[in-house]
Amino acid sequence: MRSIVVCSAAVLMMAPPLSAHETASSARTNALSAQTHGASAIVDAFHAALHRGDTKAAATLLAEDALIFESGGVEHTKAEYAAHHLPADAEFSRSVSSVVTQHTAHSNGSLAWVASEGRTTGNYKGKSLDLLTTETMILRQVGGTWRIIHVHWSSATKPKE
Repeated sequence: MRSIVVCSAAVLMMAPPLSAHETASSARTNALSAQTHGASAIVDAFHAALHRGDTKAAATLLAEDALIFESGGVEHTKAEYAAHHLPADAEFSRSVSSVVTQHTAHSNGSLAWVASEGRTTGNYKGKSLDLLTTETMILRQVGGTWRIIHVHWSSATKPKE
């Protein structure tokens, strides 16, 4: 499963404030198939949990063998991620405002992938941020339940206009 090739993705900044996230989620749900809707709902729930600071809820949506790529680093399991970057990712998500600007989802059997682009703004640890973000999540369906098996986040400072 770890050999799945993925696109670039976002530094945990795809989780907009819950009301904005719900609005973005509702708008894109109509364009998704029933299969990809379930996978997208898990991605939305993961971000909502991070934004609430509920790291336990976020972790339940990850497969045990989840592979997380973030800012050039790698965490090879859910346990490793939960012990290291998950708390900081939740703190970051709670501190900034993020908006999803593009979203696509596809599925093939028991695998689905959800890719998003967005923008994150705000202040985090005294630093002003204006970032363009990308995110890819790959999910596997086991026993009728989607779980995130791979996350790839990346971001770049938004160029000045």
